[in-house]
Amino acid sequence: MAVHALSVLVLVPALWSWTGVVLCVAGIHVFGQTITMGYHRLLAHRSFTTPLWFEHLLVIGAMCCLEDSPARWIATHRMHHAHSDEEQDPHSPLVTFLWGHLGWLFVRNQATHQSGNYHRYARDVLGDPLYMWIEKHPQCPFWIYLAQCALYAVAGFAAALLWTDATGAALFAASVVVWGVVLRTVLVWHITWSVNSLTHLFGYRNYETEEHSQNNWIVALVAAGEGWHNNHHADPSCCSLQHRWWELDLTYWEIRVLSMVGLASDITPRRSVRAANRGTVRGSAPRRQHDGQVGSIDAAVAVDVGGTSRA
Repeated sequence: MAVHALSVLVLVPALWSWTGVVLCVAGIHVFGQTITMGYHRLLAHRSFTTPLWFEHLLVIGAMCCLEDSPARWIATHRMHHAHSDEEQDPHSPLVTFLWGHLGWLFVRNQATHQSGNYHRYARDVLGDPLYMWIEKHPQCPFWIYLAQCALYAVAGFAAALLWTDATGAALFAASVVVWGVVLRTVLVWHITWSVNSLTHLFGYRNYETEEHSQNNWIVALVAAGEGWHNNHHADPSCCSLQHRWWELDLTYWEIRVLSMVGLASDITPRRSVRAANRGTVRGSAPRRQHDGQVGSIDAAVAVDVGGTSRA
């Protein structure tokens, strides 16, 4: 709530700047993609692979959004897929819209945050020494967030000294932080949360899945393709949520661009293509990214167990 309160400072006229606004708008996409592409499609569903240094860069960017540590975010998301819109779902909006959107964040749910759940749903993530270190130092995301604020402030102050005095530079630096970090953080939060709430309540369905997932074009527009949520629940392993030609999934196409420069590979195709490939190369060992989260995650969470899986 403190970040929400601080975001009201954008209403202070002295803290207005076009630079801050541009940083906010650009940051919504850049940092939002560290959640969508990094936490969600890369770590939670293993729908593509990337060099480890680039994966870690995405994770650091995601922690700049203050959306929890990688292991806790991934464990919660996989738990959602395993129990979507059931009692064990950490954030089903079928309870109430506000609960699914943000209310669940204010309740310490022991069933969600017990260590056994991290072991069950995020063992592969914790196998990375960096992510294990982060879990052993739970204040790490907070300090990374503060370091980001300091970096914006120092850069803004130094740049502004080129055309104004120290007082003007301080106001400009504050503008850069308030717009480029604080407001951007709040907007990225609500975009992420809208996938949890709106896309389980409003939209249309391409697939008769076992939960209430919907395809919502408004959420897809602001969340770079994440709004095609019914498509995602029907085939969670698939890197692309674009199941009809007009269901634009910007995140998928950005991953394709990354593949052209060697930063993404093993991009998981649609289930029908995977099935055809298995028929062609039957007997070969499957890549872990394509046919299940990882061996440590039980069958209830495996991302492609055949049929219309919950995972």
